[in-house]
Amino acid sequence: MVYKHLLYHAESKIQSAARHMRAKRYSSYFTLPEEELRPICRKLAEARSEKSTAETGSSEKALIEEIKRKTNQNNRNNVTRTEAYRRMYKRHRELHWALVAHMVSRNSGWCMTDLKGEWLPRLLHEQKRRNLFQFYETANALIFQDAFPQLLLYEESKKRGENLFHLLSVFKVSRFMKPFWDHFWETRHSVMLTIALIINEQHYIEKRVIQHTHYQKTVLETIPFKGQEMIQLTQVVFPYYEKHRGRASIRLAGLILEHFADIQERIEAGKKMYAVLFGIEPVYRGVSAFMEKVPHTGSRRDYWKSLFTSSGRTGCSYERLIGEKIKQGVPLLYSPVLEEVWEDQEPASFSREDWFHNLEGLRHLTSIPVPFSFDMTGEFCFGLNKLETVALLKEKLMEPSTR
Repeated sequence: MVYKHLLYHAESKIQSAARHMRAKRYSSYFTLPEEELRPICRKLAEARSEKSTAETGSSEKALIEEIKRKTNQNNRNNVTRTEAYRRMYKRHRELHWALVAHMVSRNSGWCMTDLKGEWLPRLLHEQKRRNLFQFYETANALIFQDAFPQLLLYEESKKRGENLFHLLSVFKVSRFMKPFWDHFWETRHSVMLTIALIINEQHYIEKRVIQHTHYQKTVLETIPFKGQEMIQLTQVVFPYYEKHRGRASIRLAGLILEHFADIQERIEAGKKMYAVLFGIEPVYRGVSAFMEKVPHTGSRRDYWKSLFTSSGRTGCSYERLIGEKIKQGVPLLYSPVLEEVWEDQEPASFSREDWFHNLEGLRHLTSIPVPFSFDMTGEFCFGLNKLETVALLKEKLMEPSTR
C-alpha cells in the first residue's frame, strides 16, 4: 500500500503548487519602515538597563485589578484562551497578533487532544503523554499571562482615549514592548507590533519552559519528541475555507517546525505564519470565515468532520487512511473534545524577571516576504499516514509477546 500513499502525496503536492501559483497574485510584502524602526531601536537601547516603575492613581489601581481578573478568568484552559483571543481580534481588527494567537492556540488544543486521541495512546505511555500535555499547557498559559494584559491595556487606552502603556511594567511585561506599544498607539502599524509580540512571547517562554531542566528531561530531549521532529510531524496548520465550483471545502495552510527548541526557528515560524495569514488574501478570508463559523473545542473534528469523530475510539487495528481520505465504510479517527479528556491545571509559578538585557532580539525585526508555499493539506495527511503506519507497526511487533 506504500505506493498508493506516495501517489496520493505526489498528487497533493501538484494541487498545492497550483494553489500557490494562483495565490501569488494576492500576496503582499510585510515591510518595517527603516525611518520608523530606527527611533524604536534607540529607545530599546536606552530601555534595556532601566528599571521599570509605574505610579498609579486610584482609577488605575481598579483597572489593574480588573485586567488581572480578566486574564486569570480567561487563562483557565486552552479553550477559554482561544476564545479570548478570538473575541479580542473581533473587537480590534488592527491587533493582528490576536488572530495569529487564536489560530496557534487552536493548534495547541489539537496537540493536547491528540495525546488522548486515535494513535498516540498506542505509542506513548500515560506519563509521557501527561508530560507533553503539561509542556503545551504551561507554554501557552505563560504566553497568555504575559500577552493578554497588554491587549486589555490597549483596549482600555482606546476606550479612554489616552496612552496607558506606562502600566505595562505593573504586569511584569518586558521593557522590550513599551516602545512598540507607544509607536502603535501613534501609528497603528500592525506589522511592527505583531512582529514585536512574536519576538517577546517566544523569549518569555525560552528560559521558563524551553530551557527548563524539567521540560528538557521529560519532553524536549526524549526520543518520541525528537522522532516526531525527525519525521516532520511538528506541524502548525490554519484551517481555511476554499470555494471551488460553488462549493466550500476546508484546506490547511501552515508549515513544519523541524527544531522546536530553537528560539530563532520559532520566531521565524511565527513571522511566516503571520505572513501567510495576513499576506495571502484567500487564506485570510478562509480563516476568518472558519473562525466565525466554528467554535474551538480542541477536537480536530472542528475542521474535518469527514475524517475525525469526537464520540469515541474504535480500537481498529487496520489501515484506514489513503492520502487525504479515509477508506469507505471504516470508522472515523478519534479526536476528543479537550475539556472532556484534560482537567484544568493549576497555574505554574515562574519568576517574572525581564528577558530583555541585550539587543540580540532586534535581529528579528526584519521585513517578511510572504512564503510562496503555504498549502499544508497534503503534508498534514501524509503525516497522519506516517503516524498510522507507526502505530500499526508497533501493534504488529507487540503481537507475539501478548499471546
